Order: sequence, then structure tokens, then C-alpha cells
Amino acid sequence: MADFSFETTLNGRICGVDEAGRGPCAGPLCVAAVILDPARIPDGIDDSKALTEKRRFELEPLIKEAAICWSVITMSVEEIDCLNILAATMEGMKRAVEALIPCADHALIDGNRCPKLDIPSTAVVGGDARSLSIAAASILAKTARDRIMIEMDITYPVYGFKKHKGYQAGAHLEALRLHGPSPIHRTSWATIRDLSREPGIPAE
Repeated sequence: MADFSFETTLNGRICGVDEAGRGPCAGPLCVAAVILDPARIPDGIDDSKALTEKRRFELEPLIKEAAICWSVITMSVEEIDCLNILAATMEGMKRAVEALIPCADHALIDGNRCPKLDIPSTAVVGGDARSLSIAAASILAKTARDRIMIEMDITYPVYGFKKHKGYQAGAHLEALRLHGPSPIHRTSWATIRDLSREPGIPAE
């Protein structure tokens, strides 16, 4: 269960940083940064993967209202295909931290590496399940991205984005075989490249 122990060992305003959308073959990457107010941490914050979609959307406004500040950055499909997913993640984290007002004094980054920042940072493996600040960021990133993919389901209904959010579910792959990729599919992904080469697959 996430707690505030990482934050209490550091000085100043501590932000947690996490992303949603590294694995899917469609849709953007969303990155969030959050500076929690230690005196006003909403109950129930945890790793977004451990929460239901309903609970994440319930916690989202509570986190935003109670936090000292927060930011959510969207990295487009075009940026992901141009930079590669790791570089896009690092750039998104950098932008998210730099967007905070007031600024953070230290960043806790989910994962095993940190972006290049003008402030000290610490990589925390499995941080979304260990740090409340990172967990709060994971919820904001996940809800932001899910909202985008639900909207994309209306624009491109044949793919079922509302259900799988762009991940490589069986129904998604079958829709790709039938219809080819949409404009929000990541053309640099092997899944999309390989399917596009199959006979009978429509061109994008």
C-alpha cells in the first residue's frame, strides 16, 4: 500500500510523477505530476492499476482539489512515433514537472530512470504502489488517458477503444485485421507494422 514515507525523507515540495499509455499500440501517452498537501491527502489513493475505473474517476477531482498543484501532459502519437516511447516518456515527465506552479524541489519518478530535470529526482521502481505522490500522479495520468480513449471510441467505433483503451486485446487485433490502422494507431509499433503488411489489410 502506498504511503508518504519517501516524501518525508526529503525537503521542500515533493512531486510524484507517473505515466499511462506506454504499452498500447494506439492513442497518446499521458504523464502527470502532483505535489500533495501532506495535511489534505484524500483517502483511498493507491496505484491506479489496483483501483477500478470508477474509483479512479472518483478520486481524480479529490486529488486535483486537495493537491498543492498538479499537471497532466499529453504526448501525441506523432511524438511517440518520432521520438520512440522511452524518449517520449522522459520528455513528457520533464514537461509535467516543469508545468507545476509552484515548482517542485524534488521529483519522485515511477520506474528505474529519471528524465533530465533542473531539480533533484529519485527513480522509484514500483513507485505507484509505494509513494502516495506517485500513486496520485498515476491516477491523474490514467483518468486523463482513459477519457481520451473513450472519446476516440466515438470517432473510431470499429476498434472498441472504450473497452481496451488501445491495448493489444484480441478484439482490437481482430478489428485491425479487418479495418487496418486508424490515424491514432502508433505506426512505429511492430503490431501495427506487421498487421499492415498482411495481405488484404487496408492501408491507413
